Amino acid sequence: MARIAHVRAELGRLLGGVRTRILSAFVVLMVFSTIVSVVGIYELLLVRTSDRVNASLRQEVDEFRQLSRGVDPQTGRAFGDDLEGIFRLYRQRNVPGEGEIVVMFFRGRLFDTLSGVRGGGTPFGVETAERWRGLRGSEGGELETATGTVRYLAVPVNRRDGALQGVFVVAASLSAEQDEVVDAVRLAAIVLLSVLLIASALAWVLAGRVLAPLRTLTDTTRAISESDLSRRIEVSGHDELAELGRTFNEMLERIEHAFASQRAFVSDASHELRTPITIVRGHIELLGDDPEERRETVALVTDELDRMSRFVDDLLLLAKAEREDFLRVGPVELGALTDELLEKAQALGTRRWQLESRGEARLLADRQRLTQAIMGLAENAVQHTADDDPVWIGSSVDGTDAALWVRDGGPGIPRRDQARIFERFARASGSRRRSEGAGLGLSIVRAIAEAHGGRVELASRPGAGATFTVMIPLQGPEAPQP
Repeated sequence: MARIAHVRAELGRLLGGVRTRILSAFVVLMVFSTIVSVVGIYELLLVRTSDRVNASLRQEVDEFRQLSRGVDPQTGRAFGDDLEGIFRLYRQRNVPGEGEIVVMFFRGRLFDTLSGVRGGGTPFGVETAERWRGLRGSEGGELETATGTVRYLAVPVNRRDGALQGVFVVAASLSAEQDEVVDAVRLAAIVLLSVLLIASALAWVLAGRVLAPLRTLTDTTRAISESDLSRRIEVSGHDELAELGRTFNEMLERIEHAFASQRAFVSDASHELRTPITIVRGHIELLGDDPEERRETVALVTDELDRMSRFVDDLLLLAKAEREDFLRVGPVELGALTDELLEKAQALGTRRWQLESRGEARLLADRQRLTQAIMGLAENAVQHTADDDPVWIGSSVDGTDAALWVRDGGPGIPRRDQARIFERFARASGSRRRSEGAGLGLSIVRAIAEAHGGRVELASRPGAGATFTVMIPLQGPEAPQP
């Protein structure tokens, strides 16, 4: 039963697969095209056959009229009203084509019949002959006979005084012509069906080759797990499927990077939380009955809990930076914001706070988030400088961007650490940092700048201080693409 179920599943997958659907669509299109082609060929050949028969009938009538205006070769005189002589000469000089019939009436009686029908004879009945023998005007049409459909053209021949002398009738069998058309269409249908079968087989093979990258994509996707994101699809060519493969590989790169960042984040966050938790647990376990000791322990535990709370708040802030409601954008006066930042920074530490530059512009930004970012940079400067060291705050306008910066005269940042310090939980090596923070401050600054559509720039070298600059566009952050 399991084998039967597996076979059914494989059959269902095959019949419902993209390759089968492509082939089905191709076959339906080809069958429709074949039917339209056969019908079109049949109708076209019928029209051309009808035109050819009509032209043949007119040609016979024109030849007869030209003969009647000629000269009798026996007497050397014009035929005039000698219709009998015209009919004899016509009979001698003309042989009807296959399926053609010529009927000549002279003075109300049948003069002669020329037949190109197999077996000879004529398929016309007595009533038809009686109607033709007294015909007064030209007449054409079709007749249904025992041998099939016949198209005819009958022309009366009059004397010079207008009296009827006879009737010249030429006819052609349409059935024979139509039989040839049917044979030709049948042959064309056989050829088209053969082409359809061959093209379907080739389409099945080509569809398999075209869809091979998709099967590779499926196999690679099935082989990928959270612990192994290193597999990639081999891509060649420049078509849409190759572009899909490259896009998928790029997505895997981003996913692998995201998983690596997530693992690093979880590891670092666990490490940062483990220390205060250990401290709190150790002091609670050793808590005695002495009131003074209890007060000291409670104060220490409270301080550690506050640090954990700040750490969690920073993590939540970084998580919210990805959301659309992270910013509340409004008009901000750059000069007034710079004065406000300088005033607030003075409460962070006893430094020589100085205004380096004051830009004048009106920008669209979140005033509170910008203040949070610059205060974070100012606090970072306090942590890396000593009392009474100078710290500068400034702003300016550069084209379409506004710049806000904090510059200090601290120990500076080694070049190898300048890109890494903006990552979460990162700290510069060998710094004189006076804080036991989690290393999220500069990550928050970067998140706020990028949320505004801007960036953070760092200019520093060891022993020459550091300048952190937040660059944001004056027109505000771009609206997210739907």
